[in-house]
Amino acid sequence: MKANMAILDRIVRAVLVALVAVLYFTHQLSPVAAIILGVLAVVFLLTAIVGTCPLYMLLGISTKKKAAQ
Repeated sequence: MKANMAILDRIVRAVLVALVAVLYFTHQLSPVAAIILGVLAVVFLLTAIVGTCPLYMLLGISTKKKAAQ
């Protein structure tokens, strides 16, 4: 898959994953919210690591700058 996420996009997703983890481990989330945000955090973490967002692909969006030619 072709990367379609800029580094800032990936960092923001990683920060959101960390925030969800902190909220979870400090018991600030209800069980339902923990499950929903946990699933979302896993998806965000995977897309941040890989650098490709399937939703961006479907919508034709790319936050990554094109290489200079």
